[in-house]
Amino acid sequence: MGNRFALISDGREYFTRMLSAIDASHDYVLAEFYLVESGVIADAFIAAFVRASARGVRVRAIFDALGARGMNDRDRDRLRDGGVEFAFYNVPRWGAFASVFLRDHRKLLIVDGAVGFTGGAGITDVFSPDVHPESYWRDCMLEMAGPVLIDWHALFRATWRRCLHRELDVESRQSEILHPGESGRVVANAGHGGQDIGRSIVKRVQSARSRAWIATAYFWPSMRLRRALRRAARRGTDVRLVLTGRYTDAPLVRSAGRRFFVRLLANGVVIYEYRQRFLHCKLALCDDWASIGSSNFDRWGALWNLDANQEIESPVFAAQVEATFEQICQQSSVLRHPREVEHRWSDHLWWQVARAVFAWSTRTVSRLRR
Repeated sequence: MGNRFALISDGREYFTRMLSAIDASHDYVLAEFYLVESGVIADAFIAAFVRASARGVRVRAIFDALGARGMNDRDRDRLRDGGVEFAFYNVPRWGAFASVFLRDHRKLLIVDGAVGFTGGAGITDVFSPDVHPESYWRDCMLEMAGPVLIDWHALFRATWRRCLHRELDVESRQSEILHPGESGRVVANAGHGGQDIGRSIVKRVQSARSRAWIATAYFWPSMRLRRALRRAARRGTDVRLVLTGRYTDAPLVRSAGRRFFVRLLANGVVIYEYRQRFLHCKLALCDDWASIGSSNFDRWGALWNLDANQEIESPVFAAQVEATFEQICQQSSVLRHPREVEHRWSDHLWWQVARAVFAWSTRTVSRLRR
C-alpha cells in the first residue's frame, strides 16, 4: 500500500519524465539499463547525469556489457569525466563462452527514493518518436512512487555488488509522501534459470476469470504458460496474445514462435500482430492484476537474463493498462482461427533450430548452476 503507478505508453513522454526527474534530483540517481547506444537520447541522459553529478548528486549506473556495446568511447569518457560512477555487467571473457549469454536485461531508474521508472525501453534513439517518427519501437514505461522503490533499490544494490564486488554507497530512502490505495510487489529473475516471473504469470493466468492479456516482443513461452493460456480460453476467459508483426529486430524468433499459434488458436486464444512498427512492450493483464517490466515472459529470458517486473493489484491501474492494450489491438491484425495461420518452410526450420538452442541452453545453465 501507499504506492502510486502511472503507465506511460508514449516514448516522447516517458523520456521527458525520466529526464525531468534526473534534473530535479538532489541526493542520488540509480540507473540500470540493458540497451544503451550513442545518439540523441543517450546525449540527453548523459548530459542530465553529468549535471546532476555537478550538483553533488551521487549518480550510479549499471549497463549491460553487450547491450551497451553501441555506446562509444566519447560518451563513456563524458560519464567518467563528469563524476558518474558506472559499471558494465558481465564483460565477455575468453574461455567463458557459455556465460556470455548471462545478461542484465533490466531497465530501471530511481531518483532520490521518490520516483522510479521501469519497463521495456532503453537509452537509445530507436524508442524516440522525435528521432525516428516513422519507425520508432513502441514500448511502455511505468512511473512509480512509494515503498516499492525500496525493493527496486535492493535489486540494484545486489547487481552493483555483483559487478564491482563492493557495496553500493547509496542507502535507500523512503519518500515522505505516501500515496493512497495501490499495492504491488517486485518480482525478479536473477539468471541461471530463474523462474519467479514465469511462475507468477502462470499462476495469474490459471486463476484469471474475465481476461488474461499478454503483450510481448519475443514469443517463446514455456509449456506451462501455453497450457495455462489454452485452459483459460477453454473455460471462457478472454485470452489475448498481443505480439509484434513483420516489424521486428528478431525475425527468426518471430518465425519460430509462430509454430505455437495453431494449437493456441484451436483452443480459443486470440492472437494480435501489431502492424504499424516494432512492438517492444512487455505487459500482462489478468483481471485487475498487471505486470510490467523488462521480462518478455519467455524461456530464453528465464534461462539467461536478469529481469524484473512490477506487479500491481489495482482496478484503477488495470484501467490504464486496458486502454493501452485496446489501442494496440485496434492497430493490429487479428487471428482467431488456426486456418488463418500461414506457415512457411522457414517457420519450421527456425522452430527446429530454436528447439535445439533451448535444449543446449537448458543443459548449459544446469552446469553453470553447479
